[in-house]
Amino acid sequence: MDRSPSRAELTMLKRIPLSIPDLGKAEADAVARCIADNWVSSAGPDVVEFEKRMAQLADRAQGVAIVNGTAALHLALRVAGVGPGDKVLVPDFTFAATANAVLQAGATPVFVDVTEASWTLDPALLAQAIAEHKPKVAMPVHVLGHPADMDPIMAACCKAHVAVIEDAAGAIGARYRGRPVGSHGDAAVFSFNGNKTVTSGGGGMIVLDDAAMAQRARALSTQAREGVDYRYFEAAFNYRLPNLNAALGLAQLGRLDEMLAAKRSIAARYDEALAGRNDLVPMPRCAWAESGCWLYSVRCASRADADALVRHMDGAGIDARVFWQALSEQPPYADAPRLLTGVAARMSGMIVSLPCSSHLTEAEQAKVIQSLADWRGASLKAAA
Repeated sequence: MDRSPSRAELTMLKRIPLSIPDLGKAEADAVARCIADNWVSSAGPDVVEFEKRMAQLADRAQGVAIVNGTAALHLALRVAGVGPGDKVLVPDFTFAATANAVLQAGATPVFVDVTEASWTLDPALLAQAIAEHKPKVAMPVHVLGHPADMDPIMAACCKAHVAVIEDAAGAIGARYRGRPVGSHGDAAVFSFNGNKTVTSGGGGMIVLDDAAMAQRARALSTQAREGVDYRYFEAAFNYRLPNLNAALGLAQLGRLDEMLAAKRSIAARYDEALAGRNDLVPMPRCAWAESGCWLYSVRCASRADADALVRHMDGAGIDARVFWQALSEQPPYADAPRLLTGVAARMSGMIVSLPCSSHLTEAEQAKVIQSLADWRGASLKAAA
């Protein structure tokens, strides 16, 4: 029977990163093939195949490969007709790209709070925000790989004729009530940044069903150029994903099930190790969701505890990071409308992400778990 690593063996492990790409021979071969074939730029067969595979994964008819997730969000908004004077509902607890894409489209983000039960967009507040602000689009975010509660979100938006663009940037492989994330709204966006479960080095994908909208997105991503002549029907963007990145992403998709299983096993081991603690509480996982377990994160009792935990882990040679903070509290968005209950504000600075690369070894995770066992938040110290 395998034994657990000793403390001495754990100490000898090299520094443990937070979340890094899981790359191997398949990825190296894919990139080498592109170089050998000279398909390295924004045209090539791997781009088309990557679009097809991602559309199938999200149960969609169309995929449009984009240079990164932020550009994909921006372009999805543009294709949805969002522009100056429009409002877009955005969760207060999300990465800046969600709100920045709205601003880049010339529209106004309206921050809506999240729920304690899921850390995702509050459907009741969403309905209230729709009534008060008359938005053109709502952008629910599947936080940390955990789906938002899409049924009531879609019901409220459909009733008011509000389009829905899912920000599924970190949620590849997650499912909501048995359906893949990205299959619910009018469109959805995925990211393939280096810290995502599937990476293409950088990249994004818009998935949707409307063929005309997909064609417009492709055209706008390539400067809205008409044919081979240097004629343009609109001022547009250089957003197309290079074939080299698409080939890397395809190789990663071939290992998606393996990497998702590893992520979920890592999450289960952390859950078991943290059971019963009140100073470190894992992200809730709702019964209607199957999380992709992108970044395993815990909620600390205070901001001071979160900072102290990161310092403690750093001293043990372990990367940990304080996660998102409420966007409505930050200077670039100070003038944005908002409908808040204080949930995102209470979580700000208190969420810490732990190492969870899909190729994190059991010995490495044992070292992280031992460091968590050695650390006690202020509430537990006071109780002792």
